[in-house]
Amino acid sequence: MSVVIGEISYTNILPFFYHLDRDMLKRRNCRFVPQVPAQLNQEMAAGRIDVGGISSFAYAENANAFTLLPNLSVTSYGAVGSIFLFSKVPLHDLGGKKIALTLSSASSVHLLKIILEHFYSLSAFYTMMKPDLKNMLQEHDACLLIGDDAIIAKHENGDSLFHYDLGELWYDQTGLPMTFAVFAVRNETLREHPSLVGSIYRAFLESKLQSESENYQPMIADIIKMHGGDKSFWNHYFQKLCNDFGRQEQQGLSYFFEILYKMNYIAQPIKTLNIWNADVVIK
Repeated sequence: MSVVIGEISYTNILPFFYHLDRDMLKRRNCRFVPQVPAQLNQEMAAGRIDVGGISSFAYAENANAFTLLPNLSVTSYGAVGSIFLFSKVPLHDLGGKKIALTLSSASSVHLLKIILEHFYSLSAFYTMMKPDLKNMLQEHDACLLIGDDAIIAKHENGDSLFHYDLGELWYDQTGLPMTFAVFAVRNETLREHPSLVGSIYRAFLESKLQSESENYQPMIADIIKMHGGDKSFWNHYFQKLCNDFGRQEQQGLSYFFEILYKMNYIAQPIKTLNIWNADVVIK
């Protein structure tokens, strides 16, 4: 039986995959499935994906079934640069307005609701839509985009619309980092294949460390070939992201979960984060 690795199809998680020894993992009967976050969340909850990057909200919904991998996350201390609310009116005027939300996200959708409802006391009418800025704004006052969709929309329409970085809005209100994606493994997979999970974890960690040691330059060169954009933008983008999952990142995530529970977006409180002790397997 193979172990299925979920791979988010956005550039912000690429440092963990760029230098991954895929051949070694495939020889050990691993299989890769690239999808947008919302799809990976569903597949992992259904047991069709065993390990990989998922949205923080997906972990919150399935905390009893998943174990978090240490030292790995997509986090921002302030602006994240790829999660934007685009609006025809200023943020404080969005009360009672119609907002289109990308189908690609879970964490960002609920983060936006926390920001508007909990921090700014604004109620709005939400519609889930495929991520396309032009279509989303035809009948809505604002829209939420994430990942590469948001980066492109900001580049092409940033001067014609109000735009708000959700990482920045969260940090301004809390002073805490926002962890958008975590790395998790299904508990059954961890019980049945602890050594293989250790190898997968070590491969993610080594890819992250090598990407950082190279200052992301080979990876950025390939991103420019595939997606365009200029080098200075991508340099700034990756330097702003935090790939770690230590005490501060965990503190910010726990506060996010606390508010989710208070607002009835998750059914159970998450009192502690279930983080794997990798030292048990990795010496």
